[in-house]
Amino acid sequence: MKIIFIKDVKGQGKKDDIKEVKEGFGEYLIKSRNAVLYTNKSLEILNKQKEVRKEEADKIKEEALELKNKLEKLSLKFKVKTGRDGKVFGNVSSKQICEELKSVGYEIDKKKIAIDYPLNMIGKFIVKVILHKEVTCELKVELIS
Repeated sequence: MKIIFIKDVKGQGKKDDIKEVKEGFGEYLIKSRNAVLYTNKSLEILNKQKEVRKEEADKIKEEALELKNKLEKLSLKFKVKTGRDGKVFGNVSSKQICEELKSVGYEIDKKKIAIDYPLNMIGKFIVKVILHKEVTCELKVELIS
C-alpha cells in the first residue's frame, strides 16, 4: 500500500514523504490522520500544497531581506553612565536594543538579537540580528557617555 504522510511519524516518515507500507499499518496511519492513500488526486494536492508553502517561504524571506537593508543603514546610540577608563556600569542588553528598535519603528524579538560579547565599553559595536534562518544583518550600536 502506498501512502503520503501528512504529519511526521517518528521512525517511519516525515510530512510529505511518499512511502510503501504494509496494508494494516497503512490503514492505521490513515485512520489516525497521519497519512492519506496515495492516488493521482492526493499527489496533485500534495504538489499544490508544497508550491503554496514555497511561495509563502519566499515571501517571508523577501520581507526579511528588505528589513535587513533598512536595519543595516540604522545606527543606534545609547547614553550610558560610565566610570573610569570609559567602563560602563552594567551592559547594554538585547532587551534594551529591542526597545530602542521598537521606538524607531521596528518590531524585532529580543531573542533574535545575538550579542557575541558584552557591550560594556564606550565605542561602536556590531550586533547580529537574525531575521530569517537564511538572513542575518549587522546592526551598528554606539555607546556614548
